Amino acid sequence: MAFFGEIARFFDPLSLLIVFGGAALAAAARSSREDIGRALAALGPLLRADPDLDRRAAMLAVGRIEALAEVRSIACADRVRTAEPFLRRAARRLSDVSNSAEFARWGAEELNQRARRHAGAIAFWRAAADAAPAMGMIGTIIGLIQMFAAMDDAARIGPAMALALLTTLYGVIISSALAGPIAARLERLSEAELAWQTLALERLERLADVELDAQPARLRPMLRTVP
Repeated sequence: MAFFGEIARFFDPLSLLIVFGGAALAAAARSSREDIGRALAALGPLLRADPDLDRRAAMLAVGRIEALAEVRSIACADRVRTAEPFLRRAARRLSDVSNSAEFARWGAEELNQRARRHAGAIAFWRAAADAAPAMGMIGTIIGLIQMFAAMDDAARIGPAMALALLTTLYGVIISSALAGPIAARLERLSEAELAWQTLALERLERLADVELDAQPARLRPMLRTVP
């Protein structure tokens, strides 16, 4: 019981509201509604994401698409089954395009949009990490004001001092142990994901170049109608 009593000393609802609430509001003010939603949704895969596993699975799927296109036609690319939504869209697009340039334009726009979405979610957590120490300082100032205003009442000095110190502590925790590491982790995951997606698109673009651009125009309709 004594242990829990010691732990309870580090919990103060007002301090939490000032720092956590203030940091969240500051981050929300810098973000769009969509970015806020993505930032919160990103907490789900934050720990379970495995970029290396995703990359290996993606390259296997691209290999199956290449093999199928070689024995049948590039129009069958969307028949390859993969659990990765990005590759499913790429395969469908590949099966519908008429030349590699069209697929390259789609791929570039897709990657740009994904990078912007990732950046928005990361920026939310960066903003929270940046704002947390300032919110802690605001709480510290409020606590000091309360403390000096209660110098004639010793019973009120303790809670005011606790507010001043706990808000500083919470600000450091949010910035250095929560929001900051979350932003850094999401940034690494984004870089790894965009890297394998870029590689996959490059291979699929080369496939389109060979199967579509290099084929005589009169044969393309036949290639695209192979059952």
